[in-house]
Amino acid sequence: MIDALFGSKTRVKLLHLFLNNPNRSFYVREITRKIDEQINSVRRELANLQNIGIIKSEGSSANRLYYEVNQDYPHFKPLQAMFEDKSMIAQVPGASGNDWQKRLKPLGDVRLVIFSGKLVKHSTSSVDVLLVGNINKTQLKRFIKELEEEERKSLNYSVVPYDQFYYRYSIKDRFVVEVLDKATVVHDEDGIIDKQTKG
Repeated sequence: MIDALFGSKTRVKLLHLFLNNPNRSFYVREITRKIDEQINSVRRELANLQNIGIIKSEGSSANRLYYEVNQDYPHFKPLQAMFEDKSMIAQVPGASGNDWQKRLKPLGDVRLVIFSGKLVKHSTSSVDVLLVGNINKTQLKRFIKELEEEERKSLNYSVVPYDQFYYRYSIKDRFVVEVLDKATVVHDEDGIIDKQTKG
């Protein structure tokens, strides 16, 4: 229904991405990965939204064009209220697609990946990326470096073995609770977080 109201599925996904990340900017290929849509469709809808005035763009030193929501747009607040994630823990748009699976595969046995801190609005966590499982350290450094380039900021990350995380999660350990507050679940191999939030 909302797709019909706003014209296209891609446009709805873009609005959801930008309105839930008002202080972040994204470049085109990053957007296509996050919302799991074709690049031509994304470019077309970005142009439409920019013409309307909902988003704005800015170039970077790396010759990339970055897009972000225009918070001065007259209807910014009503639109944000309409598209706001209501749950404490949100799923990344397109996170269930093949892209995240491909990006995480070289890291080894990754059971859970959570974005928090600088990567999530209103999060107060000191950890930006939490990875749970048996992680390859060399590949992890490469993964974090790519994320830092995409986000244009340095990131703090933490790796926790699965058994340790599960125990700390079950007793509501302070560190885990802080990271999960307002967090974004990128990958949840065993559906641990889903099971808890739905129950």
